[in-house]
Amino acid sequence: MTQTPTGDSIAPAARTRAAEDIAVTEATKPKVVDDGNLVNRSGRGKKILVYTLLVIFALIYIYPFIVQVVTSFKTNGDAVANPLALVPDPITTAAFERLAQTEYPRWFTNSVVVTLLVTAGRVFLVSLAGYALARLTFRGRNAVFTGILAVLAVPGVVLLIPRFLVLNYLGMYNTYPALFVPLLVDAAGVFIMKQFFESIPVSVEEAARIDGAGTFRTFWSVVLPMARPALITITILSFQGSWNELPHFIIAADDPDLFTLTRGVGQLTSGGLGSGNQFPISMAAALLMTIPTALVFVVFQRYFTQGANAGAEKG
Repeated sequence: MTQTPTGDSIAPAARTRAAEDIAVTEATKPKVVDDGNLVNRSGRGKKILVYTLLVIFALIYIYPFIVQVVTSFKTNGDAVANPLALVPDPITTAAFERLAQTEYPRWFTNSVVVTLLVTAGRVFLVSLAGYALARLTFRGRNAVFTGILAVLAVPGVVLLIPRFLVLNYLGMYNTYPALFVPLLVDAAGVFIMKQFFESIPVSVEEAARIDGAGTFRTFWSVVLPMARPALITITILSFQGSWNELPHFIIAADDPDLFTLTRGVGQLTSGGLGSGNQFPISMAAALLMTIPTALVFVVFQRYFTQGANAGAEKG
């Protein structure tokens, strides 16, 4: 009769195999951990290198602005002797007080008025044009859109002389309307709005028409509110573009009462305040000029990328 192995005879063999398995596992485990640490260290090293480079490039980009801010609080002698020093010696607001005694407040007012008119008019008009090109069917629609794309390819400086001739012929030269009327429509704005409107489902408008809404009512009450990211993008671009505009203002008027900040500050930097470098006054003027556009961008920046990408995705 065959004898069945007992538990005592099996146990030593099982224990031997288990011990061998544990030994193999322990032998391989340190290597896996070391490899993981090497990978983690390599990944951390790359991150540190990337962030270090980003910080360096950010400092290179921000440093001139910091110098501008600091210089505006320097005396003229300190600015000339230590132009790159980041600590004014002494700290003074004389540059800002001197600006207040010049035509700077008038230039600032002109810039604010022109910029608000251009921004409001451009947002409304390019929205209308974009909606017409995206939704309305009429003869020559594709030709009009092709013409708009062609305008985008033409450098703005090429159009300055024809624009001057038109303003002079219409009797608008040296008038307030000459500063903002030619800037009310922008080809890039029409393109962005058209592409965004095309991404909105047509079924939304059909439902509004069934309820009795006309074309303009559908555009104003239904479609336009849905285009808020694109509208904010146009608002930012229009505000910054018209606030920083210079070539058009040069050919639109030569009356000092119609000067905007860009033209007035240009006078300051070219010696409009008399002899000497006048670095603090120039930097103070440029600093005050930068604040409005920076505030607009900071307030609306989260919508800017959405609106800018909307047209690109469709296009």
